[in-house]
Amino acid sequence: MKYIYKVLSHAEWKKAYSDGFVNTNLDIEDGFIHFSTSRQLALTIRSYFDKYQALVLLQIETDILKNNLIFEESSSEERSGKFPHLYGKLATKDICKIWNLKRSAFELPIEILKESEDIELP
Repeated sequence: MKYIYKVLSHAEWKKAYSDGFVNTNLDIEDGFIHFSTSRQLALTIRSYFDKYQALVLLQIETDILKNNLIFEESSSEERSGKFPHLYGKLATKDICKIWNLKRSAFELPIEILKESEDIELP
């Protein structure tokens, strides 16, 4: 896997840009930085960022973080699979691409999003 993704609110991105590193309240509370793979991303956005009309999506190359990046089982009963967690800092200089996302008119049903995480890839 070449890339992982971090979703932020605009306020979280503004703070990260100012500080030079990403560190959300949830990440501080849990002791690691939460990421999603491309396969996990849609359900992450739907589950944790549903109240937002706009978000910032960060793409990070896994090779940059490899020494401190661990894939761990989700502790949530709503999610399945291993999620990338960074035990260290994510500097804004390590972000390779940034998108501004806006809520669209179409949305996949939650059941389909959950099923997408359960599919075994060859």
